[in-house]
Amino acid sequence: MLKVITYLKPYRIAVVIALILMLTELGVELVQPFFMAKIIDEGIQVNNLSAVMKWGGIMVVFSIISFAAGVINSFYAAHVSQNFGFDVRKALFEKVQSFSFANFNQFPASSLITRMTNDITQIQNTVFMSLRIMLRAPLLIIGGLMMAFVVNVKLALILSAVIPFLFIFLIWVMNKGRVLFKNVQERLDSVNGVMRETLTGIRLIKAFIRRKYEVSRFATANKELKDRTVTALRVMEVAMPVLLFIMNVSIIGVLWFGNMQLNTGEVKVGEVVAIVNYATRITAAFSIFSFIIMAFSRARASSSRIVEVMETPVDLLDRKDADSVFAVKEGKIEFKNVMFQYPETETSAIDDISFTVQPGQTVAILGATGSGKTSLFQLIPRLYDVNSGQVLIDGMDVREMKMESLRKQIGFVPQEALLFSGSVKENIGWGKENVSMEEMMEAAKDAQIYETIKKLPNQFETKLGQKGVNLSGGQKQRLSIARALVRQPKILLLDDSTSALDRRTEAKLLLALKAYTCTTLIITQKISTAMEADQILLLENGKLLAKGTHDSLLETSKLYNEIFSSQSREESRNYA
Repeated sequence: MLKVITYLKPYRIAVVIALILMLTELGVELVQPFFMAKIIDEGIQVNNLSAVMKWGGIMVVFSIISFAAGVINSFYAAHVSQNFGFDVRKALFEKVQSFSFANFNQFPASSLITRMTNDITQIQNTVFMSLRIMLRAPLLIIGGLMMAFVVNVKLALILSAVIPFLFIFLIWVMNKGRVLFKNVQERLDSVNGVMRETLTGIRLIKAFIRRKYEVSRFATANKELKDRTVTALRVMEVAMPVLLFIMNVSIIGVLWFGNMQLNTGEVKVGEVVAIVNYATRITAAFSIFSFIIMAFSRARASSSRIVEVMETPVDLLDRKDADSVFAVKEGKIEFKNVMFQYPETETSAIDDISFTVQPGQTVAILGATGSGKTSLFQLIPRLYDVNSGQVLIDGMDVREMKMESLRKQIGFVPQEALLFSGSVKENIGWGKENVSMEEMMEAAKDAQIYETIKKLPNQFETKLGQKGVNLSGGQKQRLSIARALVRQPKILLLDDSTSALDRRTEAKLLLALKAYTCTTLIITQKISTAMEADQILLLENGKLLAKGTHDSLLETSKLYNEIFSSQSREESRNYA
């Protein structure tokens, strides 16, 4: 938790002011029973009205000071907690943005969302409560006990006998609560995960009539969350009756022995009233301890989850001597004996692959699912690093370049077309900073999506739903391609991103791409697309099975012949 608390440093002056104001409130609360004892012993007991007015007036003045301190304290506590939450959330988001793909495999998306929202909110609220009232409870107990000794040592000894025991009990409850609430947050991750999957796949759920199954799955996750929460809250709530019982017994003890000492004249009535008042205030402080312990236990559990992300080492970093100004001039790509294996897996996704793509060439990559096509793509912009071998661009190993410099010169269109909430213009412009409208229009035309955009209600200003839900699959693919083309990349990577296009539209797109001075790699399942390429790579089980042109592969590759024949027969049936 200390690592998270360091984010309070920029606001230490505001923290100090809030604490001083909180201590001012506390001080007034501690001296009031003492003043009441004075009113009783020096005023009421001896019928001295002037003493009553004197000490009563002092109490009023102190109460006004306490009220003002409380109002200002609330302002500073809110200021610190809100800014603290903002800074932690920003730092956590930036850390997640720095993650490699391998790092993302460690944390489910639903867990990261929970940590950036619910967990940070827990800590943020705890900071506010700490500056506002949380520290008052332990300080009120300690201060109340000290003031009790000032008033009457013998009666104060009764309170001092039980309070240490209660502190030990509270520490045990707090440690127990931290473990329990960490389990609660993990169950909340599961609930968020189910909700995220369900909302993302709602169309498929309805198409397959799986509503009841998904409701059942959510109910199971929700029940686990409820059960863990109930268990944690039961432990927390047990603390309250125990605290109140012991403190009430101690108050009875004070009254009993106070009455005995009144009869012998060893104590004054005002002193007994003051000690009982302090005992009552200490009891009230203990009564809010169940809330404090619960909040602090949750905060400790949440902070450990946040620190876990913060301290996760990013396994894909730039070398210290990496070239930060590398410019792709030709776009030549070479794979030399490349072997790649995903973290925590036993088999290689890419196994000893070597090939060369000359500048400006278009290369089609074919292969069955799991053959390593996407894995090969991800090594070019260094989304992963090779385990052995080299990936070279213009003769330089990609590991010797700054990742930012490398990736700025690559246009990447993933297998799943991902669009963001916003306008068409914002989605295309997302691919390049400070892009002009003319550049976006040109990219849209080349991606064969311009005519579609013109028919939209507000054309380029038309708002898209989340993930482009109001567009067809082909439209989303073409928008994604336009986003890549607007960068004017030296290397263009299309990961099966023309699968939803009809043959005519795809042919126009491929023709438009020839006008770009870039090296293009296309993952495809279509022989018709591969035929237009300068070179074809055929992968199987992570190995490069064959490479060459369409004509040469027809002569040398049995598998390529089978794919070609299969698709030719299918096309013949479609046109029959």
